[in-house]
Amino acid sequence: MPVRVAIEEGKRRVFAAALDWPGWCRSARTEAEALEVLAAYRARYAPVPRLARVRFVGPDVAFEVIERGPGTATTDFGAPDVVAGADRAPTDRAEARRLRALVAASWTVLEDVVAGAPPVLRRGPRGGGRDRDPIVHHVEKAERAYGAKLGIRRPADVVALRAAVLERLGTPSDGVPVVERGWPPRYAARRIAWHALDHAWEIEDKS
Repeated sequence: MPVRVAIEEGKRRVFAAALDWPGWCRSARTEAEALEVLAAYRARYAPVPRLARVRFVGPDVAFEVIERGPGTATTDFGAPDVVAGADRAPTDRAEARRLRALVAASWTVLEDVVAGAPPVLRRGPRGGGRDRDPIVHHVEKAERAYGAKLGIRRPADVVALRAAVLERLGTPSDGVPVVERGWPPRYAARRIAWHALDHAWEIEDKS
């Protein structure tokens, strides 16, 4: 079966997101390029479903773009920011557990990468970029905001926060956000996993 994809098109950047695989989401300058990068990252994403014990797609993956929508300033800044129509679909018990497992696996990938990375990372061509621990701090800070989108009051530490996020994602949902201006669980899973993996791969690339 083709992998369902949503396209988020900004003025300078386009994201292609595999809707059923939280965290498998890449960007480029055009839709065609974004889909090429998404395909190229299949092997890099594969440890996530393996850790989650979820059967994944093979190397001859085919994509089916089922939604296209305009991006935002956040899209152009470098983060997926649009809730797709498919993200509002209900999640039954099995799907909720699947989403929870994939998000938890994304965090495990990040933790494993951090554990094996040096504290000081290579700089970019102009000397920019953060080191390992500031990246980890950034991810954890962002997750506090993400938790609020799921109606989770900010716990004192990241362990409690992530446990609360996983509990919420693992609960069946009608697809309606539980708080005003909040996120449906499917989109929350996509955004949270993408952020963790995007920075895990950044750390790997700069180690």
